[in-house]
Amino acid sequence: MSPRRPPEGPRNLQSRSILAGQAAAAAAEVEQALAQPVDPTAAAFFDVDNTIMQGASIFLLARGLHRRQFFTTRDIARAAWQQAYFKYVGVEDPEHIEQARSAALKFIAGHEVRELEEIGEEVFDEYMAEKIWPGTRAMAQWHLDRGQRVWLMTAAPVEIAQVIARRLGLTGGLGTVAEHVDGVYTGRLVGDMLHGEGKSVAVRALAESEGLDLERCYAYSDSSNDIPMLSLVGHPCAVNPDGHLRSHAKANGWLVRDYRTGRKVAAASLKAGAVGAAASATYLVGKRLRRRL
Repeated sequence: MSPRRPPEGPRNLQSRSILAGQAAAAAAEVEQALAQPVDPTAAAFFDVDNTIMQGASIFLLARGLHRRQFFTTRDIARAAWQQAYFKYVGVEDPEHIEQARSAALKFIAGHEVRELEEIGEEVFDEYMAEKIWPGTRAMAQWHLDRGQRVWLMTAAPVEIAQVIARRLGLTGGLGTVAEHVDGVYTGRLVGDMLHGEGKSVAVRALAESEGLDLERCYAYSDSSNDIPMLSLVGHPCAVNPDGHLRSHAKANGWLVRDYRTGRKVAAASLKAGAVGAAASATYLVGKRLRRRL
């Protein structure tokens, strides 16, 4: 019987975020064929979900993959329950933690990179194009018109980030990097999902490789998880922000832009409340399970 590895501590988890950011920056396909930008030291970094696009891009991708029979509804439910169980019951098995970390991309194991890229193009037309926020798209165009480069930053697969960037006429997209060998996905991630601290690492790496002055750069996001990335640049902007980010932005004098209608904001609040209630119920169940264990 092989010895069990110790649970991953905060330092190891942080190193995975750093690895994710470095992998995303390395995998970013910066269009070398583009003419040299008029303003080469300034750029803009846009989060995708609820910033560029209404909703979650990974969910829209999952809808497209589900339609193409990549996985079943039962598979999704099982993965969601496993992650909730491990989170609230407190199981520290490293193998289970690794499974939960890579579950979001594991369903593409055995498929070719080219296949996901082609499906990504179709999913953009089917679901994503109509969900682009016109206001945020206009801001991205504002930067392009001034000769600045514009990159997308997302926890979705990097292949999808690049599809969205290409279809919107942006410079490139950085996202979560799935390991592949000879063009076939293994079902594992390189590092972790690209979010939080991972995005700030990716921005720093890209700024260094592209000669960007971060004080002259811009960043846009809806989520407080992206405060590390927003804090890196000289011009941060909260777009359709959650409550925590809105408060943080106001306290720090950051620009705030909200393109949601009053009805959509109210609906989002109700949805958040419902999710919170569900999470509370799951927490209580987990608490009881812990007592029994």
